[in-house]
Amino acid sequence: MAESAVRFLLEKLSSLLGKEVNLLAGIRDEVAFVEAELQSMRGFLRHADAIEDEDEDDGIKVWVKQVRGVAYDAEDILDEYLYRFADLHQPRRGFYGRLYKVAHTIKTMKSHRRIASQLRGIKSRVSEISDSHKRYQYDSSIILEEGSSSNIGAKSTPYELQRAEARLLQESQLVGIENPKQELVSWLLEDQISNVQVVAVVGMGGLGKTTLVSQVYQDAEVKQCFRHRAWITVSQSFNLHRLLVQIIEQLLKGIGQQIPRETQSKDIISLKEDIIAFLGDKKYLIVLDDLWSVESWDYFKNAFPANNDHGSRLMVTTRIVEVATTTRRDLFGGITFPLKPLSYEESWTLFCARTFKGKSCPHHLEESSRIILKRCMGLPLAIVTISGVLATEDTSRIDKWEKVRRSLGDEFDSNDRLRNMKKILSLSFNDLSYQLKTCFMFLSIFPEDWSYIKRYIIKLWAAQGFVEEMEGRTPEEVGEIYFRELCNRSLLQTVKENVDEEFNKFCIHDLVRDFILKKSKEQNFVAIASEQNPILHESVRHLFVSATLEDLQGDKNNFSRLHSLLLLNAKGSISGSSMSALFSKYGGLRLLKVLDCRGLPLDVFPECVTKLYNLRYLNLRGTKVASIPRSIGRLRYIEILNLAETLIEELPTEIAQLHHLRFVIVFHTINDGSFYGKTIGARVPKETGKLTSLQHLSVIQASEGCLDLIKLLGNLKQLRFLSIQRLGAEHGPALCSSIEKLSYLCELGMEAREEPEILEVQGMSSPPQCLQRLVMYGRLEMLPHWVPKLSSLVSLQLRWSKLELDPLESLQALPSLQHLEFEKAYDGEELCFRAGAFQILKSLVFCRLGRLRKVKVEQGAIPRLQSLWLEDCKSLEEVPSGVEFLTHLKELDFINMGDQLLTRLSSSIQDSDFSRVKHVPNEVVVVVVVAAAAVDMVLKDMLIRSIHKSYHLPSHLLKKLIS
Repeated sequence: MAESAVRFLLEKLSSLLGKEVNLLAGIRDEVAFVEAELQSMRGFLRHADAIEDEDEDDGIKVWVKQVRGVAYDAEDILDEYLYRFADLHQPRRGFYGRLYKVAHTIKTMKSHRRIASQLRGIKSRVSEISDSHKRYQYDSSIILEEGSSSNIGAKSTPYELQRAEARLLQESQLVGIENPKQELVSWLLEDQISNVQVVAVVGMGGLGKTTLVSQVYQDAEVKQCFRHRAWITVSQSFNLHRLLVQIIEQLLKGIGQQIPRETQSKDIISLKEDIIAFLGDKKYLIVLDDLWSVESWDYFKNAFPANNDHGSRLMVTTRIVEVATTTRRDLFGGITFPLKPLSYEESWTLFCARTFKGKSCPHHLEESSRIILKRCMGLPLAIVTISGVLATEDTSRIDKWEKVRRSLGDEFDSNDRLRNMKKILSLSFNDLSYQLKTCFMFLSIFPEDWSYIKRYIIKLWAAQGFVEEMEGRTPEEVGEIYFRELCNRSLLQTVKENVDEEFNKFCIHDLVRDFILKKSKEQNFVAIASEQNPILHESVRHLFVSATLEDLQGDKNNFSRLHSLLLLNAKGSISGSSMSALFSKYGGLRLLKVLDCRGLPLDVFPECVTKLYNLRYLNLRGTKVASIPRSIGRLRYIEILNLAETLIEELPTEIAQLHHLRFVIVFHTINDGSFYGKTIGARVPKETGKLTSLQHLSVIQASEGCLDLIKLLGNLKQLRFLSIQRLGAEHGPALCSSIEKLSYLCELGMEAREEPEILEVQGMSSPPQCLQRLVMYGRLEMLPHWVPKLSSLVSLQLRWSKLELDPLESLQALPSLQHLEFEKAYDGEELCFRAGAFQILKSLVFCRLGRLRKVKVEQGAIPRLQSLWLEDCKSLEEVPSGVEFLTHLKELDFINMGDQLLTRLSSSIQDSDFSRVKHVPNEVVVVVVVAAAAVDMVLKDMLIRSIHKSYHLPSHLLKKLIS
């Protein structure tokens, strides 16, 4: 983590020194010295960072902490310098330009002297740290030399011993393994597939991958089927030569032969040739346990004959999804087998078996035990380890169990068993790049059981500067890569899947969070001020507040280096004045980069916020703020401004002064009787069209006289997301012309002034080919000719379109479409999905299609559909014919439908309509009729919470169903 802090600082120093500006006298020399010294330390710092968690050298720990501290302090000083003196480096011509520079220099002379003094202090500290570095580097080089000999005979680590132990467990000692074992055994023994296949078992550390595969490997039927077998453990660092020799040794041992003496002296290519020659005409099973990278797989994959057609199998265990998918696609076929956590019942069985030696849990310990077990989240390693700790405690002493429950994260280093578990869990963390480590550690700032939404997290990373610059990519696009990599490494798990993956929710295993939270606190990286502990004892960079602002306490210096303040769980009555009092109490918090006030009961924009010169991210979503002050123009570095679900109707002209703005999100929702409500955007000044860094602009209103703004939108070449309302026919040509210039546009929403008004978008000849999501509200004379040409389109929503011709015919060949929604979009009586149409569509919504009588799905159409939502289509006479072909369907929702359809559904389970839907899982079938406003509110709550298999029917149908 210290290396990450230094990397961020060096990038800033390099940028500052590289600019063709005359830095004020004295400061350039200090900056150059600090950069040179830190650059010289980076190599050793990586080594020191890696061993910081070890207990061997406290001196190195102190040194790493010093480096991290000086890097943080230098970054903060440079931020203030850039704010106060950046204006001096802007080109200003003429007499008044020179006069401004002279006046500004005089005005800021005191600040300049102070900053120059602070930088000299940094230089002195860096010099002292550099001297220590040279001493530690010398000592470390001796240690490295002593340990640099071959590791073939090295002492086994606790991690390696634990993996070996996992292979020796008896099946009777295991819980929840029978079903996955049988599934894998059946696949290995499948005799219909004769070519070499790979079974890749993937999941986070501690799930029991090695244990499961070992049980499969030792299965009697498997042994009988595969006479030629070998098992090797690869791990993060491995000796390829040694592992290839082990494979040969095990293969020969299987047929009663000794390994030839000369094998040890052969090179790697010769060893691979020997393995291929031996296995070429044999049926074999090879296990590669604990594979960590695609590169590692590349070393092994060509050691096995790919043209073997005897039903041979390779088994791989890995924490990395990419490794699992690559192994089964690369040369060989096969399957990926994601190993799931134990169910709660299985977890409880394992917990009691290990903690109470198979006996039931004493009643007085049950509550504590279940709370502890919940934190294990079905992870066998955690359950077994914590059970081992508790098994040594006196079962009559509930206070001992409560102590373990309260301090589970803190116990990592004080208990040998938990320390070994920590090492296993930390392997995935330690394998991350420095950027990923920083991003992942930041997630520890959120409370336990928090669900992470990808878009939100990525914006926080970007605003903090945690993501590296990549040419041709935005910070959010780089953050997307980081997020996917954390999922790929099984460090983030999906907890709620959505048909639109953009809205999936993710979580971190509680014990992994404990590990990174402990690490974050040790490094003063994050802190959480809760109702139970509202006192900030150390200076931190990032703070999450779930206490009241009045209770928040700490020394002024502890807040002085704060970069993130997340108040979205803050308690009590919060106003602009209480926030101003908080900021004043702790010195203004002027280094803040991120301020998240989401959901707070703020009714006015806090004026203190406009003094946060370093602010990059401001989130007021869900507050009651109704206006933005003109002083917002002071936030010259602001990049992300989230005003969603506020009462703001207009943005001030000063918004155009914020040239770093990349995201502007402003709207609120009103209840118009529809299920989702109506979104209302805000008026923005026409100068917004000159903010060329904008990537996201929503939701703006095309108010009277805004034609100039619409024309200027074409200048926003970086725009990825645009949503605009209250469009009239007069705006159509200018809007089409501007949109055609936005080559990076991915999401576009266009809404007419009124429902009957025509949305004039036919004039677009070459729409952005990156377009992935398209929403059109308004009358369409016909489906725009350019829509079926959008090969990247993932989601299409048409509302108020009143199309008379079936649009499915034109849309069916869209190759990427996954979500299709019609609301008052079609005035015909029938819709037909032709065979072969919409091959990857997952979600389909038909709403308020008042004349629609029949929907037909031909066999082979929409084969991957998971969700079908029919709402307020009162004329629909029957369940869509052909729905029985939709074998992937998970949700089938009928909302506020006509009596004729519901009568047919409910009259008898032998009814033809019921037989069409009986293949859909019962727990996700929803049949609902809304008869009154009160029921409507219940329905909304029910659906939002995903409570399925619920029926709100007219009384005569309800009685029929009950009977």
